[in-house]
Amino acid sequence: MALQNDFEVITALKKIPDPRVQGRTSYKLYEVLFVTLCGVVAGCDSWVEIEEFAVERLDWFRKFIPLEAGAPSHDTLGRVVSLLGAEEFVEFMISWSRHLQETTNGQIVAIDGKTLRRSFDKAAGQKALHVVSAWAVDNAVVLGQVATDAKSNEITAIPKLLDLIDVNGSVVTIDAMGTQKDIAAKIVQRGGDYVLALKENHPTLLAAVRKLFIDVEDGIRPDLVPRRIRRVERSHGRKEVREYVVIEVPDDLVGRKEWKGLKSLGMVCREREVDGETSVQIEYYLISLPPKVKAFARAVRKHWGVENSLHWTLDVTFSEDGSRIRKGNAPETAAILRRMAVSMLKQDTQDKRSLRIRRKLAGWNTDYLERIIFGLQGN
Repeated sequence: MALQNDFEVITALKKIPDPRVQGRTSYKLYEVLFVTLCGVVAGCDSWVEIEEFAVERLDWFRKFIPLEAGAPSHDTLGRVVSLLGAEEFVEFMISWSRHLQETTNGQIVAIDGKTLRRSFDKAAGQKALHVVSAWAVDNAVVLGQVATDAKSNEITAIPKLLDLIDVNGSVVTIDAMGTQKDIAAKIVQRGGDYVLALKENHPTLLAAVRKLFIDVEDGIRPDLVPRRIRRVERSHGRKEVREYVVIEVPDDLVGRKEWKGLKSLGMVCREREVDGETSVQIEYYLISLPPKVKAFARAVRKHWGVENSLHWTLDVTFSEDGSRIRKGNAPETAAILRRMAVSMLKQDTQDKRSLRIRRKLAGWNTDYLERIIFGLQGN
């Protein structure tokens, strides 16, 4: 007997509008999507693999959905998903993620983009898809995504994403591409705070901030009191020293009033020693929080982690960079399914096994698959 919770994923899938002509279909839309989602969680990386999984697990699937016509073919799976409106499926993803996460004041929401390198289709004139995702770091949940066809379009994609998700009480972290005045203003307007990386796309402001920190270190600006902490990590023959420094924004900072909510400036100095060679990297940040160095350090460190906890996982565990799903809206919908699968697999915090092993277990053991799909915690 299937175990249920108060947010039934199948019930939610049934609410997604079906773009096909009704009365001429062998499968309901929710059936195709449920089979696909389960297949992705269970280690399938192509439509053919999902078809084979559905054939092998047909009796298990029929505990939850009719599948009167048997397991859908890979052609059916690919065709139906390519027709699905991406916006409607994003709405499903956002509704699901709101239920899954426990929102806490000050939670870190890392917004970052990733290109699906093999999603291009030269014959159709389709460029590789670039997906901008919002990742609730502590809850390990993708809150939403917006797709575009170029990394440079992150500037337009991020405001759309902020309109979709709830950032009230959250600290939003974004790389330099998204460090824009309008984006900072939208975060504040929606009740959030920001920690934005500052680089050469704002040369005048960057030069002014860099000079401020130099003047503070040289004692030229006694009115600015730096708050700092130092962290040292050693691992596999590598040593990394990170120093985090924050200061209050001075009234004379060029363009200060153009950045809504700006209260602090941050600097991170990273010194790495690998095999006897040392490298130094200095980064600067615009911050809407008061000058509290521990909060700043936490936000920066959490944002760096999105590469490992989400992007690296998508490539290494889900083979996203190698995916050749290209037709219609399928690349974007498949990207949503992978991100949902990552979130589902990470929810059982008591399970210390790798996500690669968890995917395999979901394919081998239907009891474990039910735990993942229906959000059940293991004993």
